[in-house]
Amino acid sequence: MDPHLLVGLLNTELRNHCDSLDDLVKTHGIDRIELEKKMAGAGYLYQPAQNQFR
Repeated sequence: MDPHLLVGLLNTELRNHCDSLDDLVKTHGIDRIELEKKMAGAGYLYQPAQNQFR
């Protein structure tokens, strides 16, 4: 999936259903390292204080 579309889905899920990125990856069985690499490659980094990718 295109990371620019994925960021919207991730942030919606983080905002509405997950307390943290750890919670999101555990709930959905996602590899956190791979997800963060993919998002960083598109310029998005997880911001724990805001609980979103920016």
